[in-house]
Amino acid sequence: MDYFLFTYPNCAKCEKIKEFLGASGLEWKEYDLLQKESRMKIREFLSVLKRDVKGSVIIPTLIITQDGEVQEVLNDREELEHWLKSRE
Repeated sequence: MDYFLFTYPNCAKCEKIKEFLGASGLEWKEYDLLQKESRMKIREFLSVLKRDVKGSVIIPTLIITQDGEVQEVLNDREELEHWLKSRE
């Protein structure tokens, strides 16, 4: 599986999910959305991104893919923890 994490700097929720990912032993790639490359990458997933009531993309966003297919879109540490437990 591939794990793509989209974040902003100085985001407390982003830091929490990064800490959890670091402790989990999973290999993941972070994309800082202040960088052009990261904004281009997140466009690959526009159809699956979760949005708030105003239509803004919820950050952090962790996209999990397998063989190029999106398996899950998660937005916080608790969702990730629950998802990992459900796969045991």
